[in-house]
Amino acid sequence: MIGRMRHAVRERQRAGAFEPVAKRVRALLDGVTVVDSRRSVLVWEPRRIVPSYAVPEADILGEVVPDARPAPPDDGFPTLHPGIPFVVHTAPGEPVLVRAPGGPDAAAGFRLADPELDGVVVLDFDGFDAWMEEDEPIVSHPRDPFHRIDTMRSSRHVRVELGGELLAETRRPVLLFETSLPMRTYVPRDDVRMELLVSTGTHTRCAYKGEARYWSVEVAGAAGEDLAWSYEAPLHDAARVKDLIAFFDERTDVTIDGERMERPNTPWSPNWDGRMA
Repeated sequence: MIGRMRHAVRERQRAGAFEPVAKRVRALLDGVTVVDSRRSVLVWEPRRIVPSYAVPEADILGEVVPDARPAPPDDGFPTLHPGIPFVVHTAPGEPVLVRAPGGPDAAAGFRLADPELDGVVVLDFDGFDAWMEEDEPIVSHPRDPFHRIDTMRSSRHVRVELGGELLAETRRPVLLFETSLPMRTYVPRDDVRMELLVSTGTHTRCAYKGEARYWSVEVAGAAGEDLAWSYEAPLHDAARVKDLIAFFDERTDVTIDGERMERPNTPWSPNWDGRMA
């Protein structure tokens, strides 16, 4: 029987996978280049939905030492999303620390006990000060070569409501399609009731879209913290959504061309069960 590609990818991620990449990869710690590799590998530990970089230990310019700190429990979560710390591991191996020469700070690493990846160290992206692919900075996590985004201008009629209160209505959205995630609808600010939005100071970073800022919404009988976001300086793949506003479909009522959309099941759902659709 022919199955959905999304499900096949999910099953492969649950089992664990790796993919060599041709890019030169560098990481900085304490202002010093600690990793410089042309032989890097993207590694998905079992159940992790974003990859980590792994490099041959010879390409680590700092000191690599055992990490004696107790590891946190796995807790059996069905999906390890980016909010689950790197130090939670689902594959056998040895935790290590990577230090810059003479520097005070250390980043976590992991030597996998896998013959296919013998001699490489998986690295905690967030533990380093900065990362580069070739001469381009990357943010949030390594980019997945099997993940992409598409943005398209549309004339669909979109309404976004919370607790029966209209938040936005447009016939000129930009639709953002991202691998394995729900379609996101970005609305021009002139078509959003901006007087209902309160800036929260929250910022997040996406490896594909850049840095987002957030707004909360409070209307009669309903409240939504960090319910809406916008990219004011998006990365080039997301340039079309610059300064537009998107709302979490998981927590609002969205109608497109007269049809009420089902709320998707994602890590941003109020009662997420740990699984991805």
